[in-house]
Amino acid sequence: MLAMKSASLSPTPKKTVVKHPVDSSGNPVLLDRDHSLVAFNARVFSWAEREDVPVLERLRYLCIVSSNLDEFFEVRADPHISALKSNERKGAYTVESFERLSASLHSLVDRQYALYNEALIPALDECGIKIVSHGNRTAAQRQWVKQYFQREVRPLLIPVGLDPSHPFPLVANKSLNFIVRLSGNDAFGRANEIAIVKVPRVVPRVIRLPDKVAGSKAVFVALTSVIRSHLAELFPGRTVEQFSQFRVTRHSDLAVDEDDVRNLRTALRQGLVHRNFGQAVRLEVSAGCSEYLSDFLLKQFDLPSQALYRVHGPVNLVRLTQMIDMLDRPELCFPTYQACFPLQMDQNRGVFEQLKHGDIIFHQPFESFDGVLAFLRAAVNDPHVLAIKQTIYRMGSDPSMLDLLREAVRRGKEVTVVVELKARFDEEANINVAEILESIGAQVVYGVVGLKTHAKMLLITRREGKLLKRYGHLSTGNYNPRTARLYTDIGHLTADTALTTDMENVFVHLASQSKLPRLQKVWMAPFYLHSHLVKKIDSLGLSASKGQSARIVAKMNSLTDEVLIQSLIRAGQKGVVIDLIVRGACMLPAQVPGLTDNIRVRSVIGRFLEHSRVFYFRHGNVEDLYLSSADWMNRNMVRRVEFAWPVTDPVQRQRIVDECLVAYLHDSVDAWEMGPDGDYTQVKPRGSSPGHGAQNALMGRYGQEQFHKNKG
Repeated sequence: MLAMKSASLSPTPKKTVVKHPVDSSGNPVLLDRDHSLVAFNARVFSWAEREDVPVLERLRYLCIVSSNLDEFFEVRADPHISALKSNERKGAYTVESFERLSASLHSLVDRQYALYNEALIPALDECGIKIVSHGNRTAAQRQWVKQYFQREVRPLLIPVGLDPSHPFPLVANKSLNFIVRLSGNDAFGRANEIAIVKVPRVVPRVIRLPDKVAGSKAVFVALTSVIRSHLAELFPGRTVEQFSQFRVTRHSDLAVDEDDVRNLRTALRQGLVHRNFGQAVRLEVSAGCSEYLSDFLLKQFDLPSQALYRVHGPVNLVRLTQMIDMLDRPELCFPTYQACFPLQMDQNRGVFEQLKHGDIIFHQPFESFDGVLAFLRAAVNDPHVLAIKQTIYRMGSDPSMLDLLREAVRRGKEVTVVVELKARFDEEANINVAEILESIGAQVVYGVVGLKTHAKMLLITRREGKLLKRYGHLSTGNYNPRTARLYTDIGHLTADTALTTDMENVFVHLASQSKLPRLQKVWMAPFYLHSHLVKKIDSLGLSASKGQSARIVAKMNSLTDEVLIQSLIRAGQKGVVIDLIVRGACMLPAQVPGLTDNIRVRSVIGRFLEHSRVFYFRHGNVEDLYLSSADWMNRNMVRRVEFAWPVTDPVQRQRIVDECLVAYLHDSVDAWEMGPDGDYTQVKPRGSSPGHGAQNALMGRYGQEQFHKNKG
């Protein structure tokens, strides 16, 4: 049982108490989702600032934040820009909300580049890693770069001088470009002064110099620096007066009217062609870009001045991950963690035989994804297995699972795969997976029109004597071997008849779109998950109002569904003690005096990305624990196919409580706690204690258990 009434944490530094606004019903006004997302990225950025983190990992976190901000602009920025352009003063998106959000974003970007220039570049230099600009290169290095430019870059560049017959080119989303202002006349005697140079994406953005010119250090040059130092060569007979690199980010959330298409896959393929040329939402330029050139670009992209970001360094920090990958410096990275094979699985016994004696839980990435592959491999190789059914949301580039499914088809098994074509930014990869599977004879379906199939499930049907027996795998995360090494998730293998029957009924429902029978154990969105969660929360509120002990602990990635938030607030006001472990966006204002006193919100940002969804409910001595594929967001509840399912075995349930909830409520190294003003403060260990980090503790625990298992 999760006995603690609330997390025992070190005192939060005192702040000026801000009276939280309430709405007309006296309820606390919810926090802004987009501001919460920016605040989440600021917490991720704190890892880049930490001097106790190895320098290449600090650089990697800097790149992660840049990648997250790219997606934020691509998905979330468009309505804010539109509100500013239309001078909107009321509603969810207004001029005022844009200005507040813009200020937060500019501040975070400024902090990124300040850290890059003032801390990371010097730290890398101390470790023998240099990124050298043209002015700091030796004569030998300049000569090598010149030859590289002439051989690898110059043949791919086609400068476009702007005039009535050469209008401003269509610039793709997040592509690298230069804008140049020229003096003198062109070949026809005209003074067309602006030219655009598109940088080809096939050229590496970071180039390592060979040892013969680098000396004793690992020396790199940025592609922008290579082009910048030879820019004049692209315009013979003219003088480059001003120039700047620039990068435009465009709205890229792919929208397809599913009610008006006959073939979703074909429609998405056509939509992908246009994604790179949506409405511009952000313009990045070099810090030294002249106002003349920046104003020119803002006008071309129809952007307000607040959408301009002047950066002191590469306009795309994400590409610096290429440099990290080119360095073989393990001492500058996190110590290697080798995930153990799932401890509950006996590699010397058949997995189906093991499941007859009880369920198996995996905790990734502390335990490896190999357990899932072993389960599927056993099904592929077992002649008694007749059918395999699986959902795919993001499989990634690792071919392991796809190869096993192809082998299953080759061996004559019935393979049905529900592929989610609308997984954001993975649409093309999933289309390719679907086409490969279809081409070899697997049955591929795309779920239900208007919904995303986000539930993660794998179902095996096996003949055992005269009976057909089902075995299932459910997970909080994707069937992606790569991200399984980076994300924390819970996988659940089961032979529970009620649970696997529910899974079978859901697969039939998704394929045939027939009416879904009443499910025995699974709470499924968009039908029951939302209402069951609200009912469960309200029932605990009723228990608390009668004087019973009541407790909720929920771990998820995002909390933005207003109905669930209001249910939690009501329950807290009736006496339910609530702890929410929310990694990213959270709109519920916690610890507001008189309103949400009983609710704590904390966010844990660690070496691994927190991704598991675990919901714990207790009244008196009765405990319920659910695992889920769904965050508490409106889209997950009403526009997706999602699962929440119970863990009923008391030993397994307690293990999940200990590892996924208690450990994180006690974290005093990687945890942040929300204050009454909605801001987060990093939790500090008490006194001289080194503190408890949940992820570090779990790595140590699984490492020790694997050691003792091998020794035994």
